[in-house]
Amino acid sequence: MDGTPIALEAGETTLVLHKPRGYVVTRVDEQGRPTVFDLLTGAPSHLRYVGRLDQESEGLLLLTTDGELAHRLTHPRYGIEKVYEATIEGTPLAATLQTLRRGVPLEDGPTAPARVTVLGTEPGPGGRVRSVVRVGIHEGRNRQVRRMFDAVGHRVLRLVRTEVGPVRLEGLPRGGSRAVDDRELAALRQAVGLG
Repeated sequence: MDGTPIALEAGETTLVLHKPRGYVVTRVDEQGRPTVFDLLTGAPSHLRYVGRLDQESEGLLLLTTDGELAHRLTHPRYGIEKVYEATIEGTPLAATLQTLRRGVPLEDGPTAPARVTVLGTEPGPGGRVRSVVRVGIHEGRNRQVRRMFDAVGHRVLRLVRTEVGPVRLEGLPRGGSRAVDDRELAALRQAVGLG
């Protein structure tokens, strides 16, 4: 949707939002920054976000009124994969990709193994090369993908979450939202033992 109020029915509501860069994932921001709820006119007051994206990241954000579904989707026990496309400085070596795939040591402990694929390279400013890398993780640590790439020597320039479990971002414009369809909702619920 493009700023159009969402008509919501009685019962549980689960939405997909394409979070733009610059928005914070919170209900109210003390610093006056725009929040993702500014994009959801008419959404239920008890709608809650499922996981977070930092202010500079963009992409798929799930929001739901179903507390148990939200809890299970964010709990590491259920291993719901989140997929990102990261544009990074430079070109990662094969050994760097293997480190990401095995798990990266961070200050709060090593990450779980990630699924990593280089999608391609593109020219950046000053003739520097940038790479676009797809990363699938099952954890939800604060700024995890950015920290993983920092730890292996590649700064993230752009980060877009494209998938959460069976739900995909494709086709949804920045700032737009839609209801999760019945097939997606059934797959989400089954993935976390509620189906």
